[in-house]
Amino acid sequence: MGRGLVGISHAKEKLRRTISPRNGSISATTNDVPKGHFAVYVGETYRRFVVPITYLNHPLFQDLLHWAEEEFGYNHPMGGITIPCSEDYFISLISLLKSS
Repeated sequence: MGRGLVGISHAKEKLRRTISPRNGSISATTNDVPKGHFAVYVGETYRRFVVPITYLNHPLFQDLLHWAEEEFGYNHPMGGITIPCSEDYFISLISLLKSS
């Protein structure tokens, strides 16, 4: 139980640093993200997905966040979290997370 809370806390901190308003990185389109969700940009065309914040707790999604951190640091080109994977891979992962 404690490990899960630490993982959530770490993921929230990454998210907070990524979309921090002091960095000027929150775009006007964040207004259409429902409470309890966040936007990520995926693939070569930076397709935007809005996903539940509960996914931050899942180890597979945390792996994507680590990958994004390695690729972009905390300076994401789209202003939100940019995941460096294909759209097909991301859609498959989201389908897996929805079914679990």
